[in-house]
Amino acid sequence: MSEKPMEDNGKAFLVLLLPISFLIIFLISTWKILLGLILLLACFKLWQLYQWEQWCQQVNPIFNRLIEENQGRITPMDLAIKGNFSGTQAKRYLDSKATEFGASILNSEDEGQSYYFINASILGAILDSSEPVKARTGKGSRRLGVSPSLLAPPEPLPQEEEAETESLPEANHEVKRSLENQLVFGSLIQSELAKRLSVYSSTVYKRRNDPDFPAWSRSRDPDGISWTYSQKTKEFFPLEEEG
Repeated sequence: MSEKPMEDNGKAFLVLLLPISFLIIFLISTWKILLGLILLLACFKLWQLYQWEQWCQQVNPIFNRLIEENQGRITPMDLAIKGNFSGTQAKRYLDSKATEFGASILNSEDEGQSYYFINASILGAILDSSEPVKARTGKGSRRLGVSPSLLAPPEPLPQEEEAETESLPEANHEVKRSLENQLVFGSLIQSELAKRLSVYSSTVYKRRNDPDFPAWSRSRDPDGISWTYSQKTKEFFPLEEEG
């Protein structure tokens, strides 16, 4: 009874031993060829990596220039057009830079994929454009020669008028009065405009250099006013429409 299981185990061992033997014989006879193929593949990969690094060094000046011009925002299309190469290369380059510097990647239906890189100068511009109104009024009053009496906060509305602000006309009138108070210097800072448009301050920052920013701001402004951004003063100014 015990001889048959031993015989079956011996046959199973022989079945496994046969392909293993063929494999060992194949590796012994072809190991030089296989080693050469592995070394050739490794050299090819190293050459590709070297070529990529050399190409990235040529693209770095273009990338840095776009970062400064667009306040940290860049898309693969912007880089591809500026550098005159394919969008696949531009996206691979930006993905590597985003991993290196920890950039934010946002996807939108209108603008596609956008990369946001923040450096010290861009961060300073964001903080300057979001400074409090009180810190800005003193500097602006000396520059424009505005009387200090104009900088006083507006008087609170009577309680009877506050109770009637639920109607739409009164709400619009209040917005106009507040706009006149804010435009003492003829402009708004980023945080003020974001509050008026009912969006986040970061949304205004990302869109302020877009060509369609006046149309976008007009669609969200309660009075239908178009706004434009000044790179020189870091402020937003209303666009007056004739007729």
